[in-house]
Amino acid sequence: MDLAFIPSPSRGVVELGPIPLRGYAFCIIIGVFVAVWLGNKRWVDRGGRSGTVADIAVWAVPFGLVGGRLYHVITDYQLYFSDGRDWVDAFKIWEGGLGIWGAIALGAVGAWIGCRRRGIPLPAWADALAPGIALAQAIGRWGNWFNQELYGKPTDLPWALKITSAEDGRVPGTYHPTFLYESLWCIGVAVLVIWADRRFKLGHGRAFALYVASYCAGRGWIEYMRVDDAHHVLGLRLNVWTAIVVFLLAVAYFVVSAKTRPGREEIVEPGDEPAADSTDSTDSTGSTDGDSVKLTKGEKDTKGAEETDGEKSSAEPKS
Repeated sequence: MDLAFIPSPSRGVVELGPIPLRGYAFCIIIGVFVAVWLGNKRWVDRGGRSGTVADIAVWAVPFGLVGGRLYHVITDYQLYFSDGRDWVDAFKIWEGGLGIWGAIALGAVGAWIGCRRRGIPLPAWADALAPGIALAQAIGRWGNWFNQELYGKPTDLPWALKITSAEDGRVPGTYHPTFLYESLWCIGVAVLVIWADRRFKLGHGRAFALYVASYCAGRGWIEYMRVDDAHHVLGLRLNVWTAIVVFLLAVAYFVVSAKTRPGREEIVEPGDEPAADSTDSTDSTGSTDGDSVKLTKGEKDTKGAEETDGEKSSAEPKS
């Protein structure tokens, strides 16, 4: 008899009148807001303008959602295109199923478009957003809890996840809460990136590379614990191999970037350059160069005549 466990919600959707509020979609939305909020704060701290992160996220988020869904559908095509399945379900993103690998890859394309339109270096923007993405993943993983999916091997540990649904081949019981493991790991990744960025002044995409490498290190062993259906290559789940390859690429980028482009970007967002004569000098009378007025030839002649007359009158002896 299990004396302690993490209960699963009886439903993954709450009806607000005619509007269904799905737990999975709600977690994704909250995660995006947190990522943009933290990314904006970090961007401003690095000298950028407030609102720029959100403007570029308008491009990155839709691309990321499409990329994440494509990766999931392609790697788990049997869930949508095998006998007895309805291919229309491939478009029901609110029911769960986003691959982080596809989300980051295609999201980067959207971010590149947004950055290019603003004249901003993509690596600098990615560095600012990196810990926010990790926190967004930490929040988004709770969507799997709402859907009672992507859990690990059976266990009787006090923090085991209790699965009650018997749909889609699930077997009710207590399992490792891999969603919780990954959520906590992502929070740790966010803290690590923020600390390392402050300590070592990471730039040119290295904070983002640290996020990617750290996430992959955790995703590898967490993925190995899962028991849901997945394609295997040489005895390992496909996502484990993906984590290994992406980890090596991120580490390689970090090392090469540190050697070829050390330091951090001094300017992350181009702005209007101040005019050369914009600084006005003040004389002893309180007038400024910026307030001086150019006189026309007629005005100069008139002023000169007035000064001459004044000098003559002062020279005449008083009676």
